[in-house]
Amino acid sequence: MRTRMVLVALGTLIGVCLLCGTLHTQLAREAQLVVGSCEIVTLDRDSSHPQRTVAKQTARCACRRGQIAGTTHARPACVDAGVIHDRQWCDMFPCLDGESCNLLFNQSGWTCSLPGGRIKTTTVS
Repeated sequence: MRTRMVLVALGTLIGVCLLCGTLHTQLAREAQLVVGSCEIVTLDRDSSHPQRTVAKQTARCACRRGQIAGTTHARPACVDAGVIHDRQWCDMFPCLDGESCNLLFNQSGWTCSLPGGRIKTTTVS
């Protein structure tokens, strides 16, 4: 009788361990990004300034060799590392279609100018 109880308990323990291992593998797979893709991790907006919104975002990227996290068409993207190294931000096409890109004078970021005079300024930290 005791041996049977031990075998049942052991079988239940093995089943629970297999289930935990399967769940862990599934969660680890979901947490990985596809190579060459990015996701926004945090996005904070501050609209307390009149006529100005300050937004800060953090992205997580899984880039290929020779690439680094950047911005393409106003979204996080993997871009050529040389663009970041040389601070030639407009070479990664950070603005939306119809917007023009200009480097800030100290190369600390860029502006995207929209028709009608609206300007979006992005600085890199």
